[in-house]
Amino acid sequence: MTLAIRGVLAPVTTPFAQNGELDRAAFEHNVRAHIQQGLNGIVVTGSTGEAPLLDAHERERLVEWARPHISGDRLLIAGIGAESTRTTLDNAERAAERGVDAALVVAPHYFGPNMTDAAIRAHYLRVADECPVPVLLYNIPKYMHFKIPPSIVAELATHQNVVGIKDSSGDRELLNGYLPAQSEKFTVITGSGQLWKTALEMGARAGILAVSLFAPSLSKAVADAVARRDGAAADALQHRLTPLAKEIVGELGIAGVKAALDCVGLRGGLPRPPLLPLGRAELERVRQLLRDAELPVAA
Repeated sequence: MTLAIRGVLAPVTTPFAQNGELDRAAFEHNVRAHIQQGLNGIVVTGSTGEAPLLDAHERERLVEWARPHISGDRLLIAGIGAESTRTTLDNAERAAERGVDAALVVAPHYFGPNMTDAAIRAHYLRVADECPVPVLLYNIPKYMHFKIPPSIVAELATHQNVVGIKDSSGDRELLNGYLPAQSEKFTVITGSGQLWKTALEMGARAGILAVSLFAPSLSKAVADAVARRDGAAADALQHRLTPLAKEIVGELGIAGVKAALDCVGLRGGLPRPPLLPLGRAELERVRQLLRDAELPVAA
């Protein structure tokens, strides 16, 4: 199956109310804003969405709430990865019933030393065989503590229901190892805002970028400059984007992204425990980084 995945997609956060429950109004407000800002799709229940801290019913509701706001050629993708193949497939079924266009599947990693090439291959082949919607592989060594080998990606890319890989390693050499698998039906996507310009120049077709949640225009502008082969403009724009991706997303994590959303007038709020919110100094650092990037900061 071919799924056109292009441009910048938003891996949305999950807002929580004061009582710790999902905040539907805040979530839908953000989804509408991301789509109105011209992003090419929404990814719910991913890493930036605090997926490991959500239960199955919360995952279902987030997909249900997002679906009505995404139409036309925009995509709705849901993270469905779990530690067991069985649970991954259960998540896939529930997401498909609620109308997702594709499923993003992080490799199981709790039993890391046992996730051999054979285990990774067997897991993804069964998921691809049984998942009701197209499958995107998800490589994020920061949390997995291993990398999906390019040889396995090349093999899986030939499966009719595997349509791409999101690579959040930020490793140029690893990305280069995945790119030969790219085809008309298989898309290589970067998850690294720091590597965005370089990834596009190397041949990646899209980005699922946490930095785009609070810097959508800047993220899109990098892609536009690369597309028109304006190297000077692309360099200047990426120079503004890189500190946001490096420090707010990469170093401060979920709490940093949510704080940045608050700063630009969207609904960030607090992360779910055990994650902690930013301290005062960190919050001021976020605000200064946004100003340095020439982004408007709400009072």
